[in-house]
Amino acid sequence: MAAKGLRELYIDELKDLYNAENQLVKALPKMAKGADSEELRHGFEEHLEQTKGHVQRLEEIFEALGESPKGKKCKGMQGLIEEGSEVLKEDYKGRVLDAALIGAAQRVEHYEIAGYGTARAMAEVLGESKHVTLLTDTLEEEKETDEKLTELAQKANTGGNAVGDNANARELVDTKGASGRDKRPSKRVA
Repeated sequence: MAAKGLRELYIDELKDLYNAENQLVKALPKMAKGADSEELRHGFEEHLEQTKGHVQRLEEIFEALGESPKGKKCKGMQGLIEEGSEVLKEDYKGRVLDAALIGAAQRVEHYEIAGYGTARAMAEVLGESKHVTLLTDTLEEEKETDEKLTELAQKANTGGNAVGDNANARELVDTKGASGRDKRPSKRVA
């Protein structure tokens, strides 16, 4: 059996990205629905539309190559989406939930940035200049999304920290009696 070359690896990478983007098209509405802040919800909805455009760009590349985009399951994206789904099942609320969703979304973005950067580098070596342009456009959009998520994370983390501080303060008050002494059982050993 002859060894596969860079072109075959490039097509394999593109198939991986294609499957990853299609998985994301299905996952983003769930993330949007779970978001607490309207700004984050809108960001997920906006990225959903952008992701559909990424799928179209990849289809354009496959058509130019005369290849089918199907036939590969992106296990990396599958795992990232599963982790993001777990966040929605946790007992996080408000800004803390948003912070958790943003963390999951940024992991996805970083994965996509790596994938598109790799595919673009291969396209350059293979002399596929139109592919380079399409992949660069998507890569830049993924980077912009990551930057927007970082800005939203600052707000969510700050708001989440305030919520956490309030919860800690309530817990401290709940453990004190009217005398101000700690009501919790002593952990002293005789």
